[in-house]
Amino acid sequence: MTTQTATSAVLRVPPATPEDAASYFASRLTFHTDVSDVHAALSSGAPGFVLVDSRGAAAWAQGHIPGAVHLPTAQIPARAATLDQAVPVVTYCWGPGCDGAARAALALARLGYQVKEMLGGIEYWVREGFTLVTDHGPQRRPPDPLTAPAAAPACDC
Repeated sequence: MTTQTATSAVLRVPPATPEDAASYFASRLTFHTDVSDVHAALSSGAPGFVLVDSRGAAAWAQGHIPGAVHLPTAQIPARAATLDQAVPVVTYCWGPGCDGAARAALALARLGYQVKEMLGGIEYWVREGFTLVTDHGPQRRPPDPLTAPAAAPACDC
């Protein structure tokens, strides 16, 4: 009788080699950034990128990130030239369930811009407790403890 060791669902497909994992994660970080890092960069006063909100006018009025440029995805072909092509662009849209930021990033990349997508979108900006600009002035909600530490300004990851 042979004894067979049960393999967990996690390891049925073995992990990549360290070299392949390093390549994959380095590549992933060239395409994405996160809300906390964008907030820290904007707070520094010299982020080194322009932040583009790719949502429509009603969403922009409802609330947007301070310092963002409003450039709806459908308007990118006509209005992208208003951005400095030498400055990297970070796009955002609603949140993880929306591909709007990816579509905007694709449109900008096809026009020759260096671009990253901000993972989490405005949803996670709000959930992490960062300020929004609205038609009624700035708004800020307390951080959601499921997405950000309630007592700290950043996740420290």
